[in-house]
Amino acid sequence: MIEEQDIINAICLYQARQHDTEPETVEVELCYEDDEGFFAEAYVDGSKLTMNTFDMTQALRMWIEEQLHQDPYAAGIKLLLDDERGIVAALL
Repeated sequence: MIEEQDIINAICLYQARQHDTEPETVEVELCYEDDEGFFAEAYVDGSKLTMNTFDMTQALRMWIEEQLHQDPYAAGIKLLLDDERGIVAALL
């Protein structure tokens, strides 16, 4: 299981690379809505970027490869809403 803070860290790192900035300057809010499902709002250099589930999964795959040193495509990734832990990702 990938915890909510690690998902946020993955998105910060991913967006920082995409926008040539430091991960510490990126702010992320994870969201879930019944109609839209999971998404994230990332704030980079004053701009708000909305990431869908696919984009979030791409960020997690990069994080899995670089931080966990595992094959990011060896398992599926499913985002889940947990009452106690918030938004988490399960490796299938």
